[in-house]
Amino acid sequence: MGAIELKAVEKWFGELQVIKGVDLKVEDGEFIIFVGPSGCGKSTLLRMIGGLEETSRGAILIDGEDVTSHSPSKRGLSMVFQSYALYPHMTVGENMGFSLKTAGAPKAEIAEKVGHAARILKLEPFLERRPKALSGGQRQRVAIGRSIVRDPTAFLFDEPLSNLDAALRVEMRYEIAKLHQSLKSTMIYVTHDQVEAMTLADRIVVLDGGKIAQVGSPRELYENPANLFVAQFIGSPKMNVMPCTTSGDVFRLEGGRGGAFPGGGAAVSVGVRPEHITLGAPGTGACDGVVDVLEYLGADTFVIIDAGPLGQITVRVTGDSLLRPGEAVGLTFDPERLHFFNSDGLAV
Repeated sequence: MGAIELKAVEKWFGELQVIKGVDLKVEDGEFIIFVGPSGCGKSTLLRMIGGLEETSRGAILIDGEDVTSHSPSKRGLSMVFQSYALYPHMTVGENMGFSLKTAGAPKAEIAEKVGHAARILKLEPFLERRPKALSGGQRQRVAIGRSIVRDPTAFLFDEPLSNLDAALRVEMRYEIAKLHQSLKSTMIYVTHDQVEAMTLADRIVVLDGGKIAQVGSPRELYENPANLFVAQFIGSPKMNVMPCTTSGDVFRLEGGRGGAFPGGGAAVSVGVRPEHITLGAPGTGACDGVVDVLEYLGADTFVIIDAGPLGQITVRVTGDSLLRPGEAVGLTFDPERLHFFNSDGLAV
């Protein structure tokens, strides 16, 4: 079992509060990702779960047992850091089995568990090599294998891919996804990379200033952000947000036209994802603008438009665009895909 629960958890460093009353339930076997900007408290919260940081207030439960005051070694968790921290003088197999050896486990048990982890991570050909003879991705797999042999209640990952290049990050994302499917273990993973969060997580916990801004599946957060922070943090490119006014069932853009407003309170801004905007002739749609920059990415092109008082608006179009910088365009928003926010930044 690997159910983890946080109850009103707080962390203070002197007079500075960095975790501000977090409540969260992680189900057994769930893959949870903490994501947020630098300084939001995601790594601190993970270290509190692992026992590497003291919990100032609140409680941490693992499978119903209060472990708030337990040392890291008594929590049954295993942590993988961005630094591989492998012993250079030991082979891959020795590195993976070292914790079992220091615990006095029999050699046969160590060999069995190391062999099992090596098969899962495709490290069998490298068991006799030393870390210096491995690539960065292979070293990270060894660090993960070292955690697997301990058969932990849950795995904690603290930005494990941040030291890898782009190609290796993609490869290791796949490896970690397959690992979760194979082990069916609880995993809590910290990253600042929303692509990792969107592709790996069962649920994402978006942190902002030491508080949870929203918890949900990647699709829930992308399609139904609870507030302006989540709306602009999740998604790449980020959601376009423009000032507006509302009256009854109509919204009007600043310096532009408008459309239907679903009601439910006053809104001061409207958001729309880049892929939910269609470009046409000036004078059509919700507003006009001038093409500023085109970013060609192969399958997609991002058209960045100067929309005057509305600021820059990014539009995603398929393939190569025939538009050119300086060209005037009209922007039409998908009315079913608009997001409205009030003066407190909450979705309405």
